[in-house]
Amino acid sequence: MLSPKKSLDILRKTKALLDGHFVLSSGLHSPKYVQCAKLLSYPHLADKICKSLAYKIRRKFRKIDLILAPAMGGIIIGYEIGKILKKETIFCERIKGKFILRRGFEIKKGSKVLIVEDVITTGKSSMECAKIIKKNRAHLLGFASIIDRSTKKSLKIKKKIISHLKINIPTFKKSNLPNELVSIKITKPGSRYIK
Repeated sequence: MLSPKKSLDILRKTKALLDGHFVLSSGLHSPKYVQCAKLLSYPHLADKICKSLAYKIRRKFRKIDLILAPAMGGIIIGYEIGKILKKETIFCERIKGKFILRRGFEIKKGSKVLIVEDVITTGKSSMECAKIIKKNRAHLLGFASIIDRSTKKSLKIKKKIISHLKINIPTFKKSNLPNELVSIKITKPGSRYIK
C-alpha cells in the first residue's frame, strides 16, 4: 500500500494535482483540481495507486459481480481495478446530459455492482450510475475512487466511499467566491462541459 505522502508525490510529479481557479463538474469552484488523466498518462505510476485501491476494495467486498464506471474519468480506473480484481467492467456514458448504458453493456438483475470513479467531489456522477443499477434491479455494493475530495456538506452519497486517498480541498459556490479566486481566470476541466 502506498502512503498518502508517496501518493501526493506521484500526483504532483505527474501534474495530476493542479493549482488555479477551476469549475468542477458539480458546478462548484475550487483552487485545486485533480486531473487523473495526467496520472494515467504514466501507467507505471498509476499502477501502484490502482493496486493500492484494489487492495482496499478486496478487503471490504467479498463478492463483486460487476464494476460500473462513469465516462470519461472512470473508464480507465474501472478497467484497471477490474483487471486486478478479475471482474467484468463496463461504463456508462452521457448522452444529451444523461448517463446511459450503450455498446451492448448490460447489468444483470440481482448482480452485485461496485461503482468506480477517478475523483469523487459531490458524488453526482456516482449517484447517476446508482440509478442505472437500480433501474436494472441489481444491488449497489458501494463506491470506490482514486481520490475522495468530498466534504460532508457537498457529498450526495450516503454510503462510505473506499478511496485510495482522501484530500481536503475547499470548494465554493459561485456566489461565495473568496477574493483570491475571483482574480484568477476560470478553467473548466471536467468532461461534463464537452459538447
